[in-house]
Amino acid sequence: MGILRLRYLWYTLSGLLMIVSILAMVVYGFRFGIDFTGGTLLEVHFTGERPAVSVVEETLQPLNLGETQIEPANDDSYIIKTQFIQDDQRVAILQALGDDVVEDSFETIGPTIGEELRRKAISAVVLVVVAIVLYIAWAFRGVSKGPVPAWAFGLSAVVALIHDIIIPLGVFVVLGEWLGVELNVMFITALLTILGFSVHDTIVVFDRIRENLRRSSATHFAGVIGESIQQTVMRSLNTSVTVIIVLAVLLLFGGASTFYFVLALMIGITVGTYSSIFIASPSLLIWQKLLKKG
Repeated sequence: MGILRLRYLWYTLSGLLMIVSILAMVVYGFRFGIDFTGGTLLEVHFTGERPAVSVVEETLQPLNLGETQIEPANDDSYIIKTQFIQDDQRVAILQALGDDVVEDSFETIGPTIGEELRRKAISAVVLVVVAIVLYIAWAFRGVSKGPVPAWAFGLSAVVALIHDIIIPLGVFVVLGEWLGVELNVMFITALLTILGFSVHDTIVVFDRIRENLRRSSATHFAGVIGESIQQTVMRSLNTSVTVIIVLAVLLLFGGASTFYFVLALMIGITVGTYSSIFIASPSLLIWQKLLKKG
């Protein structure tokens, strides 16, 4: 019952984090990668000493490539991001950088395809959330005669899922403003993974609530929720800590290409575990009060 007694503290903490995240989105905006905006990504490495970023920028300036971003990758590599360019311009870049440069990868996405990918990414997230609500409402249809209807379980899960999307998104918006981190398809993949992990934790608690309701009076709904949380909290924490340990190893040794993908997973899984325990289940009491049941 300790978690439930302090539920308004958890709501306040989560509310503040969400407000800060939303303000960051409004103030800084979204920094989309070429997956969503279109453009070209060229990764190269130098067999000799790697020149400074300023030197590379000065070397490429005569080519009139438009807005160009040059990001260090490994100790000997650079990732060069430009607007959409043709193959002859790619060759010109390699020639300008000198004989000791080797092309590692070249990726070009047109602006039309980028816009389509962005729409599909948003649609995928929305579709997942809607599907989760419908599934939970169906799976918990047997509790409709209890303290809260089945759809309240679904909406409580949605509140937690929105919480789990907004906070990592806010973090990455700030990282985009200060470190140039971009939102790309890998980030959307991380978000969808976070949603799946979070709803798994939430359903574990909800299922225990459903089982305990069968043995308890509906008038003691708060007691049922508190007991269910206590019975499942260690399972949720142990599962999440195990996953986070694996992600921490990948973060340290996985390389630059997967760094921010793994970071997004770590943030999202941490936030998702918190929301399943401290937000989703206690919010059922709010539905009970609003519906004046029990």
